[in-house]
Amino acid sequence: MDRILQALIGDQLGAVDAAIKAAALFLTAAILFRFMERRTLAEFAPFDWIAAVAAGAVVGRAATASDTSWLNATAALISLLAAHAVLARLRFIPAIRRFIDPLLKVLIRNGHVDRRNLRRCGLTTADLEAVLRQHGHESSDRIHLAIFEAKGAISILFKDERVTDPNAAAPDALVGRGCE
Repeated sequence: MDRILQALIGDQLGAVDAAIKAAALFLTAAILFRFMERRTLAEFAPFDWIAAVAAGAVVGRAATASDTSWLNATAALISLLAAHAVLARLRFIPAIRRFIDPLLKVLIRNGHVDRRNLRRCGLTTADLEAVLRQHGHESSDRIHLAIFEAKGAISILFKDERVTDPNAAAPDALVGRGCE
């Protein structure tokens, strides 16, 4: 029974140490993330998710590891978030952005579904139909363009919509740049 109790409860002082280190790492991560560029979850690119998950792994592992100090975990967090910040800045260079962000893919052009691009995006016809219904359309007939964006969202431009912002790129010009 003592063995089971020891397995469940363990070292009580070690538990206190882990709680203090977890709180300190959480506060450290919160402060470090405060200095990072703010992005909403909807705007997360794949490398943003990698950084968030990796930071969580560092905090979670280091909090309970007796062989990892707060300083080591903080150094790992700082280097991880610095690498993320550098990668985010490198995306402003078009040649590098092509390697980081996937190309946009046209799923519907003038009412016709591009099944090849649909497969490339890992989407089924049912997935696309669900997105169309969410935008209030039962079919692709009135869709000028449906574009699978780099962050995984699908943008829909209807045939009867006109671009009202004079600075906005025309939909067809958008498709010509970085789009399949």
